[in-house]
Amino acid sequence: MINLRQLLALHWIERLGTFERAAEHLNTTQSAISKRIQELEASTGLQLFDRSQRGARLTAIGEQMLVIAREMLTLAERITSLKDGTHVVTRRLRLGVTELTALTWLPKLIARLVDDFPGLTVEAEVDMSRNLHEKLMDDLVDLIIIPDTFTAPEITSVPLTLVENAWMAAPGLIGHPQVVGLAELAKYPLLVQGKKSGSGLFVNKWLGAMGIELPKMLSSDSLTAMVGLTVAGLGVTYLPLECFRPLVDEGKLTIINTEPPLPPVPYMAMYRNDRPSAFVSEVAVRAVDLCDFTRQLQS
Repeated sequence: MINLRQLLALHWIERLGTFERAAEHLNTTQSAISKRIQELEASTGLQLFDRSQRGARLTAIGEQMLVIAREMLTLAERITSLKDGTHVVTRRLRLGVTELTALTWLPKLIARLVDDFPGLTVEAEVDMSRNLHEKLMDDLVDLIIIPDTFTAPEITSVPLTLVENAWMAAPGLIGHPQVVGLAELAKYPLLVQGKKSGSGLFVNKWLGAMGIELPKMLSSDSLTAMVGLTVAGLGVTYLPLECFRPLVDEGKLTIINTEPPLPPVPYMAMYRNDRPSAFVSEVAVRAVDLCDFTRQLQS
């Protein structure tokens, strides 16, 4: 019969790489861990590890078993939390977001999570989209919120919303034409987000698909820096429209209407589907409910 001790052994062998390390982590012996795996294979009739290879390498069916095992371990944790109605499960969420999310609805999201999941500790990390995706692939974060620019079979992407962007510049830099062709922008200094920016990658891919190549004066990975440089009159850039509309209302920036207009940038909540994901998927649901890139510093 399959039991949680066997599934836990499978989880930690794969996570730590060897039977010996799993045994140390679970405070038992290597022979005990080996016995659990043998019993699991006997109960299922499946060969979970490739014994022709050195090290603890899962077979293809073993990898499928691991995904199910981790789901069962997560469910077991949730059942335990219901034992007496007052038991609080201590959880940690490693959350990665871009600068735009941190500037807008991250405080509101964390407040909701802490309220909905007593005992939760949130470790929020603000970084560029490419870096966050790499950290998710390396299992250094649990969930990231970035533009939809990266995909992988082991990643589940939950659509959040579309963020409308607009070309902006300091008043007077371009004059007052009603509509500017994209080629016309090439006459002005262009400030763009760097290659690690999800929005930058999305816009550059769109421009490339249209056969448009705009010259660059300055590239920066910092959204805040791009705003400051644009307000200072150093060039034209694209910014999330509603988030920075107050700067337009204050007369510090002006919107440049272009033909064709910029496409909206899709944002996603992403997490690994080959790890215990019941709790993280619930976090993604909260993100869908709360995402709002239109106003800064929401709480």
